[in-house]
Amino acid sequence: MDSGRDDGLASELANLPLETRYPPFTLRQYAGFWLPEVTLARGLPAARDRFAPRPDDVLLASFPKSGTTWLKALAFATVRRAAHPPSSHDHPLRRRSPHDCVPFLEISLALADDMDAAAADLDALPSPRVLATHLPFSLLPVPGRLAAAAGRIVYVCRDPKDALVSSWLFTRKASENVGVDAGSFSLREAVELFCAGRGLSCPQWRHVVEYWEASRNEHHRVLFLRYEQMLRDPVGSLRTMAEFMGCAFSPEEEERGVDRAIAELCSMEELKNVEANRKGRTGSGVKADAFFRKGVAGDWSNHMTPEMGKMVDEAVKHGLRGSGFSFADSTTPVSGQPSTLAK
Repeated sequence: MDSGRDDGLASELANLPLETRYPPFTLRQYAGFWLPEVTLARGLPAARDRFAPRPDDVLLASFPKSGTTWLKALAFATVRRAAHPPSSHDHPLRRRSPHDCVPFLEISLALADDMDAAAADLDALPSPRVLATHLPFSLLPVPGRLAAAAGRIVYVCRDPKDALVSSWLFTRKASENVGVDAGSFSLREAVELFCAGRGLSCPQWRHVVEYWEASRNEHHRVLFLRYEQMLRDPVGSLRTMAEFMGCAFSPEEEERGVDRAIAELCSMEELKNVEANRKGRTGSGVKADAFFRKGVAGDWSNHMTPEMGKMVDEAVKHGLRGSGFSFADSTTPVSGQPSTLAK
């Protein structure tokens, strides 16, 4: 099927390969990726038909559970710092979830009761708009138009094993919100699906490689970040992001510590203590606390057996064969881009 066309996509869902073992999502394989039915039936077609990109748009892209919530908070606080100084007691991130501050493009459209109203809400956002997506690069809405509009994409990748465990734990929590019993969905089952490239937005390695290749081919338009590097140097990573998004911190701002204040505002510790993130629900209906766990690197070893870890490593190694990309490079600065280690 031509991934560049939507014609009849919703009506053709029944003919796409089906995966029902990843609660609470019913997945279909489209253009090589396993995506939720609702995304394919409503979100993707609506994004392509109703989304009008702007030259100064910032699109935050990620494989699920790869640092998306943190990336949203950092980008929003940075782009909107003139209107919302990080020191403000009434800052939106002190009252709302990052997911309500930065909407998902395809998800907000897919879940909307009134799609026209949802599209109008996206269009009404002030420029520069900060939006998010879990779509693969090859399925971004009208990528040709986006390229012509010179919108910027910031992508964050994470170690596959950590992303897998975080996704598994999240889906179990998310299932509770929709009355689906995911208690029997074991980590081993999640590992086996992941290794077969059949989980949510999988294959993960292909998702990552598409954006990595785009960042190499269009470095002025796509910034590729590694979650582990961001953890080691959040302020340096934030400065890299700000410069790329067209809103670099001035020497005066750095002297006043604005960048450090934003990094602190968006830290896991601060965000977890916001009442809306402890007790509220996001616009999609999911309990906000489901998006906040540990946020550390290497936590997979507290959940997976060594055998499971080896299974994932072997599957990823096979999937990356010939790509030139390596997750092991997360320990070093990204080649060809500013180091995130210099403060």
